[in-house]
Amino acid sequence: MGNAPSTLTQYDIEEVQEHCNKLFNQQEIVSLYQRFCQLDRTAKGFISSDEFMSVPEFAMNPLAQRLLKMVDGLNFKDFVGFLSAFSAKASVEQKAALIFRVYDTDGNGKVTFNDILEVLCDMTGSFMSNEEREAVLTQLLQEAGYTRESYLIPDDFVKIFANSDTKMEVEVPVD
Repeated sequence: MGNAPSTLTQYDIEEVQEHCNKLFNQQEIVSLYQRFCQLDRTAKGFISSDEFMSVPEFAMNPLAQRLLKMVDGLNFKDFVGFLSAFSAKASVEQKAALIFRVYDTDGNGKVTFNDILEVLCDMTGSFMSNEEREAVLTQLLQEAGYTRESYLIPDDFVKIFANSDTKMEVEVPVD
């Protein structure tokens, strides 16, 4: 599996399965590898941010710039590891951990009012004013038992995500 894309061996597939906690079966790993090779246009063994932006669904995501910080330069194993949070078999904790990383842009292990406000701004763009966003977020936090001065930790995201109906799943097409 080295630097340049090549054929996956059974050992490679099993290694990738272990890395992603067996959330993808062998067929799905092979399909993901084919997609990885398509995205890795220069066959360097990793996907650049420009190559990620060539995926329309990714480019259209209002959080694309935040996600790019997480995915730029991923090799195949880490690419599958990143995608494993989107597996239907992923636990609430795995999904919440990914969402937490999206919000915790400075990586300090805490999500503040301003962190959430930045994400909300990315998601709403010019459809809401800063004042409207702040008012909505303040009310939402109050309803959840938090204040503007509170900060959220990963466990808070697990609790919030466990109590929501949010689906964060991607189906891997198998040839």
